[in-house]
Amino acid sequence: QVQLAESGGGSAQPGGSLRLSCTASGKIISLDAMGWYRQGPGKQRDLVAVIRGGTANYTDSVKGRFTISRDNAENTAYLQMNSLRPEDTAVYVCNAAGYYSQHNSFSIWGQGTQVTVSE
Repeated sequence: QVQLAESGGGSAQPGGSLRLSCTASGKIISLDAMGWYRQGPGKQRDLVAVIRGGTANYTDSVKGRFTISRDNAENTAYLQMNSLRPEDTAVYVCNAAGYYSQHNSFSIWGQGTQVTVSE
């Protein structure tokens, strides 16, 4: 069974920074993609950033401000969030996808961590 552990949420002022981390553990043969999604109050869950291999992709609203990275040895993804804006306020949820055996894939979600940006 594969599990995700997230950390790093909290509060920041506009213009501030926060760093989220997400670590996958358990029986993992390969970890193909890790990503961060967010869900604001009354909104749907949207992709923020995803990293597959060494390639990262971002939603337009965070380009140039957020950076996703991975530590493959630790099965951990990080989301460095700079120049935070009030509209970045949301619950941030990590997703990981890969294989736990040769023919069996997984895609799992973390519990989510709150990010609040306000004065």
